[in-house]
Amino acid sequence: MKLAQARQAAFAALLAVDRGAWSAEALAAKSAHLDSRDAGLASDIVFGTLRRQGELAMAITQYAKRPMGKLDPAVRIALEMALYQIRFLDRVPSHAAVNDSVELVRRAGKSSAAAFTNAVLRRALREPIVVPETASTPAWLLERWTAQFGPECAQAIARASLRPPERYIRVGNATPPEGAEPTDVDGCYRLTSGDPGPFRFQDIGSQAVVPLLDLQPGHRFLDLCAAPGNKAAQALEIPVEAIACDLHLSRAKLLLPLGIPIVTLDATQPLPFSLLFDRILVDAPCSGTGTLDRNPEIKWRLTPADIADLQTRQIAILKNAMANLAPDGLIVYSTCSLEREENQEVVAASTSEVVKTMERIPGRDPGDGFFAALLRR
Repeated sequence: MKLAQARQAAFAALLAVDRGAWSAEALAAKSAHLDSRDAGLASDIVFGTLRRQGELAMAITQYAKRPMGKLDPAVRIALEMALYQIRFLDRVPSHAAVNDSVELVRRAGKSSAAAFTNAVLRRALREPIVVPETASTPAWLLERWTAQFGPECAQAIARASLRPPERYIRVGNATPPEGAEPTDVDGCYRLTSGDPGPFRFQDIGSQAVVPLLDLQPGHRFLDLCAAPGNKAAQALEIPVEAIACDLHLSRAKLLLPLGIPIVTLDATQPLPFSLLFDRILVDAPCSGTGTLDRNPEIKWRLTPADIADLQTRQIAILKNAMANLAPDGLIVYSTCSLEREENQEVVAASTSEVVKTMERIPGRDPGDGFFAALLRR
């Protein structure tokens, strides 16, 4: 039986994510050989299945009459991706989604489960059921967002995490390509259609962080957690003396095209610099709960204990950065997290003067969720 390449790639990527890979990296590796149309379908299946995993699991449990945890991972993933296509992708023929998922189970060495997979999916076609969207947001996350932002905003955040993210590019002072619309962030354009050309994709929330530093020509600038380098590249639109850092060598290598000094270091430890910096950016490692539309696997992996551990690291990083700030300097602490523990509580623990803060919330503001605080000693 001929099997659609897009579904093969999506299945392989979802298996990799199930084993701990990140969705974007897994999809890129498994779909590199596909043409643009097939790559687009594979992307829709992978990210859509992960975004809607809670709803899909609830429906499959009812159709299969057994808990999802009892299913072999390959069978479970084949069911999830087929049901996602049936329920949410109108352009995909249902019979194609079903037949290909049954074949994927066979090719995964689970031939004994092929008939079961077919029966579950055929039942799904015959007996559509209503499953609440809220099933695709872990209850503990929705509860904490409700406590922090109120029920209406919390629901808007949850709904936003189920939609594909809009495309934004960094244009700076250059001429934008066709299909690009200006935004309220200088140099940031929303790409409504077409190709980005020479410009890099960068979310509008991310692009809103660097302007808070008020960089001026000649400033000595430190980007302490710089990889993959989008914010450092944005800072370099102004002629500053920059140094970029990251914890892991593999990620630090992503910064080499910037053409500036790169340092591999653990920022939770005292920094190795004898000089002081006029401006420092601490775009801290975080839970990423503001980016669930583009990184949907986060919500299924994250635990409250992870947030507490991240806060400890974030406080240490900010403290060490502050020790290398010039007397009249400014520092921006930022995350793509929505959680108070990683944002306001970290800033409060620094005992620094808060000049201003910025908070972008999915469902209320365009793009990813971001928090940033401009600080001085």
